[in-house]
Amino acid sequence: MNATELNQTDYCLQFSCPERSAPNAVYVLLCVCASAVVLLTVFGNLLVIISVCHFKQLHTPTNMLILSLAVSDFLVGLFVMPFHFIWLIESCWLFGHIFCVLFNFVSFQLTSVSVGSVALIALDRYVALSHPFLYSQGITSTVIHTVIVLAWFFSLLYNFAMFYVGGNFTDLVMCPGECLYFLGETDSWIDLLFVVIVPCTLMVVLYVQIFVIARRHASAIRELNQNIQTISKVNPVSMKSERKAAKVLGILVIVFLVCLVPYYACSLMTSTTTIDSSHFIVNNVLILFYLNSSLNPVIYALFYSWFQNCTKMILSCKILQSDCTFVNVVGIKS
Repeated sequence: MNATELNQTDYCLQFSCPERSAPNAVYVLLCVCASAVVLLTVFGNLLVIISVCHFKQLHTPTNMLILSLAVSDFLVGLFVMPFHFIWLIESCWLFGHIFCVLFNFVSFQLTSVSVGSVALIALDRYVALSHPFLYSQGITSTVIHTVIVLAWFFSLLYNFAMFYVGGNFTDLVMCPGECLYFLGETDSWIDLLFVVIVPCTLMVVLYVQIFVIARRHASAIRELNQNIQTISKVNPVSMKSERKAAKVLGILVIVFLVCLVPYYACSLMTSTTTIDSSHFIVNNVLILFYLNSSLNPVIYALFYSWFQNCTKMILSCKILQSDCTFVNVVGIKS
């Protein structure tokens, strides 16, 4: 038995679920807050899913990527958040070994899909702004749907390899009332490289380029306004819409990075701490990561007029009308 196995065994020996007592005010407050976050995540992302799927005007490549992100966020709110919050509030895993295995796999799968979706959104905005004619001709519905399916499929293959092919589920520690998964050092660095370093570097580089292009477009618009007689094929309104969409999605990426980086930073530091403390730290930092799934619909609601109008129509049940397949939105991308 190596040192890691010994530490894990010692942890299991010292761990026990706390005795349950009558709910106090703090316990009730935690349950109410957790329920509110789960409901916001599930119904907020469900509104995004219904909006993009129902209204034909929203069937654009960018919105299809937003739909993919919303689906992963919706699944996080439905299958991951409730059990994670119960685990933290009760200080005990109540759902058994088999569900513990499934919970860890689904959590890793949805995490990698979210990272991939946000990276693809950044790439989509870059291509749309830097090569608008190529984008309008080459990025069709078939292309974007194929990309999304491949992103989910390769994420599934990656996580299957990490968990099963390498035999890493032998490192799943199943103490009574606990559900801990330990990645080996090599696997941790591989996961860090492919899920954090590569996509996050891509996002940062692309958005630096996007804002450079956006400033260039702004200068071009000012020149057009100064010389209105100049004939140009460039549509200033369209360019402004593209720039606004890039800025909003830039906010989406920044919020995503703020929620993502602390979790992986804490995960890397667990090798220098005891299993007990590392488990406590990582599980609590995970709350911030999962909150990203709740914040995305809030960002859409604050900055996207199409989402605001769609939400009003959905909540008022106007989408039940047979002829309601279009939404009255000016500047659908903004």
